[in-house]
Amino acid sequence: MTILTHPYILPTRRVEKATATVFEDPLSKALLDRIQQIAPSEANALIIGETGTGKELVARQIHALSNRAKGPFIAVNCGALTETLAESELFGHEKGAFTGAIHSRVGWFEAAHHGTLFLDEIGDLSLPMQVKLLRILQEREIVRVGSLKPIPINVRIIAATNVDLEQAVLDGKFREDLFYRLYVALLQIPKLADRRDDILPLANFFIERYQTNPHSTTLRISALAVKKLIQHRWPGNIRELENTIHHAVLVSQNGVIEPEDISFSNLLNNTTYRGHISSSLENEDAPPFAASIHSTQDAEQLLQATFQRLFLASQQLTELNINELIEEQFIRSAYTYCQYNQVHTARMLGVTRNVIRTRLLKYALL
Repeated sequence: MTILTHPYILPTRRVEKATATVFEDPLSKALLDRIQQIAPSEANALIIGETGTGKELVARQIHALSNRAKGPFIAVNCGALTETLAESELFGHEKGAFTGAIHSRVGWFEAAHHGTLFLDEIGDLSLPMQVKLLRILQEREIVRVGSLKPIPINVRIIAATNVDLEQAVLDGKFREDLFYRLYVALLQIPKLADRRDDILPLANFFIERYQTNPHSTTLRISALAVKKLIQHRWPGNIRELENTIHHAVLVSQNGVIEPEDISFSNLLNNTTYRGHISSSLENEDAPPFAASIHSTQDAEQLLQATFQRLFLASQQLTELNINELIEEQFIRSAYTYCQYNQVHTARMLGVTRNVIRTRLLKYALL
């Protein structure tokens, strides 16, 4: 099994936030082949993938397999650069260039000399900075803020984004000439939901990372828990899987991770699933959800129509666990209606408070 991790974390057992990617799934193996093709060249690279898929990890692997491997690898998040400080951060500045510049400072481009500069979230870079970046790619030299002297640089650029740069070009938010400068070697990272064969190896990797007691037996994942992991859509990708396993390691008992130990965040899942279902349920011929209910027959008809549409929507989303979704939404609605009182919610649903508490924990409502 091939696993890539942050090179400064792999040799230790420190519990630090870091992503890893596995190349077990056919899509991942194709990505690895692409990395090995691109790495030895000097071409600029553009990595496209959703948040949490491991774009920086792929960039580091390209650097490690290149002729620049002995040089520095500098990672910069363009989304964190403010408009006023971006130029100084990237290109450096001279002493006295602006208020507070009491010393000269080397920028990230100079720091990456003879190495690789990874520009994450390149789509967030402002248009003026895009112009300056384009010039650097063309001239291979930078000018510090407050200086007139050009400084030659030898840097390979690897950019990454989770936005559609082609659409950004059409919308006038990203320069077309810069786009083509970066669009030399393209790598597209599949989302975790599209490479199911990577989920279990990744889960086991994170179990080993977060099980900090060296004398304890390695945790195993029960068959039902494995099924729950495989069926999940993972909108947060590898980062979500890492956090999910970390939580499971903390709460598991008797050396086994069970389904109830696996808790998914509802922040992303609600947005994705419920948005999908809302659009799927729109039907002009169906009775409105806000229709007045005057009798038991009205209620039955409304419920029948609602569940029929929900069932049809679930057939379009095969990865959706419809039973779990219905239970979760039912408990959520009751819990909200009872003003977040567990005892009242249990009484309304005719179950014990312990049952309600277990479900609330499962759905991350506590």
